[in-house]
Amino acid sequence: MPSGVVVLTDRLVARGPLDLVVAGAVAGGVRWVVLREKDLPRAERAALAADLRAILSEAGGTLIVAGPDPLGGDAVHLPAAGPYPPPTHPLVGRSCHNQAELRRLTTEHYTTLSPVHPTRTKPGYGPPLGTAGLQELIQASPVPTLALGGIETPAQVTACVQAGAIGVAVLGAMMRAEDPTEAATTLTRAFEKAVTPMTQTRRGAAQVPTTGLRPTVPTQGSSLTARSGHGRPQPSTATTGDPR
Repeated sequence: MPSGVVVLTDRLVARGPLDLVVAGAVAGGVRWVVLREKDLPRAERAALAADLRAILSEAGGTLIVAGPDPLGGDAVHLPAAGPYPPPTHPLVGRSCHNQAELRRLTTEHYTTLSPVHPTRTKPGYGPPLGTAGLQELIQASPVPTLALGGIETPAQVTACVQAGAIGVAVLGAMMRAEDPTEAATTLTRAFEKAVTPMTQTRRGAAQVPTTGLRPTVPTQGSSLTARSGHGRPQPSTATTGDPR
């Protein structure tokens, strides 16, 4: 089940090659990534998915693919518009924005609720739920919920967790970051701090969080650069599948 800081991709706004941005986020504690890039041909998108899975697998992470086609994987995230009923993959999420859409959920495992705040990615999309609106929808949701939309600061992460979200899904905060690792570390630590009071043992000792541990992830470029929409030349020592 996705939790913590979940990254949504957008190679068109990313500051660097998508593989490097994702690798940086993973180094900062991210373990869940949602591949968007729906404008790409299926073959290119499938190759991109394979490269990002390789990056995530080194840290025990999971790639979720936006849309009903898992592109060789087993986790998808569906739009509110469909398909209904959802496919029978091991992990299926759905975007929701109101109680009517929540009531349509059937076998989905989780949902995103958005937009919590105004977002540069989808200007004018809303109206924003705000923390109070988010909490109301979380209480009405039959499945665990990720907060999405305009979440960029530790304070916003904390507020979403306190509203009942199991995690926050971010796009701009990671794609536009000058240092994705630093951005991921900052938001992941905020999440861990927010959930610590909720993860006390019966003896009252806090469980040690693991989502913020920073693995060793290669940060060299890969053959993904062309597919990620950037023309940056790759070092001759680059390994295919290494750092989205």
